[in-house]
Amino acid sequence: MKTSDQYHKWVDWSENDQAYLGKCPDFITGVHGDDPRQVYSELCDVAEEVVRHLESIGRPLPPSRIRPMQEVG
Repeated sequence: MKTSDQYHKWVDWSENDQAYLGKCPDFITGVHGDDPRQVYSELCDVAEEVVRHLESIGRPLPPSRIRPMQEVG
């Protein structure tokens, strides 16, 4: 598992923007595009770049605070 995998990432359709928006709130927002798979792929790449950058400058990674909702059953 890559370090960036511990951070929750998702893609939503935005009616306002008429585009898919990729989100990783612990790091970034604003990845967008027309193809949800491509947006998710780019979002994962950006999250990995953020991890590498923070590690390269000796800055600690933020805790992964955003978690997906769990089904109650």
